[in-house]
Amino acid sequence: MATIQDIQAAVAAESTVDDSIVTLLNNIVAELKAAQASNDPAALDAVVASIQSNTKKLSDAVTANTPAPVTAP
Repeated sequence: MATIQDIQAAVAAESTVDDSIVTLLNNIVAELKAAQASNDPAALDAVVASIQSNTKKLSDAVTANTPAPVTAP
């Protein structure tokens, strides 16, 4: 049985992950703006590659931590 401390720890861990995702998204926006301002195609390509890499990491984490649906008999 979960205790209030278990629930508080889970909420804190989730908040940390959420904050990290928000920071990641804010950094991506800043990188895109900087790359656009420099009018440097290589810089834009690097940002896109970073976005793709981060998307894969997030997707893999969600897939790995999502239980398979239960099939009704």
